[in-house]
Amino acid sequence: MTTLTQRLALLQERIETACASNARALSDVQLIGVSKFQPGQSVVEAHELGLTDFGENYLQEAAEKIELLASKPLIWHFIGSIQSNKTKVIAESFHWVHTVDRLKIAQRLSSQCPPDKVLNILLQVNIDSDSNKGGVTAEESVDLVKQISNLPNLKLRGLMAILSQDTDPRVGYETVAQLHRDLKALIHPEFAPGWDTLSMGMTGDLEQAIAAGATMIRVGTALFGPRE
Repeated sequence: MTTLTQRLALLQERIETACASNARALSDVQLIGVSKFQPGQSVVEAHELGLTDFGENYLQEAAEKIELLASKPLIWHFIGSIQSNKTKVIAESFHWVHTVDRLKIAQRLSSQCPPDKVLNILLQVNIDSDSNKGGVTAEESVDLVKQISNLPNLKLRGLMAILSQDTDPRVGYETVAQLHRDLKALIHPEFAPGWDTLSMGMTGDLEQAIAAGATMIRVGTALFGPRE
């Protein structure tokens, strides 16, 4: 049975190899440990091994974990679907939100963000029109980026994508990366330098995601082991 230390080392080796193969700097790719259904102690152990960023899908579970580990210098990413009645807690508790796909949600996050806090957000795109996933189409993303970039208290950083199982990862991630480049040209020059993030890639396809330009990859079971 592998340990967390061993699993993290294997992941880091894969990331290093993928970066080297694609002339990417290792510092340009952030590993996010997806800690849903994992106990707080597992997050603490991962942090002690050097991991700083953790992703949560379910708000109630996440809020309890964040409160429990409030003394730790952790960066929390919300990566689940967002209901309107949950935006206040998300805005208060998280540093990043990856799954914004509606103007209404962005407006609520903006208005409910605590004073003096800037919330990093990503626009979730659904480039293969998978009805089982959230996200906007490439066409819809154009207007949404323009609208969200004008909201206070939010910093729109880039795109997040989850590919359909039927999509070739290399083709899919290259499509998302190209959309990321196209959208940057539409952003007001004041905001363009901060448009720097591509959250895409998981355990099975992180190499293809890094090759396409991913700056954040999200890994759960391959890092923490089977969920409780």
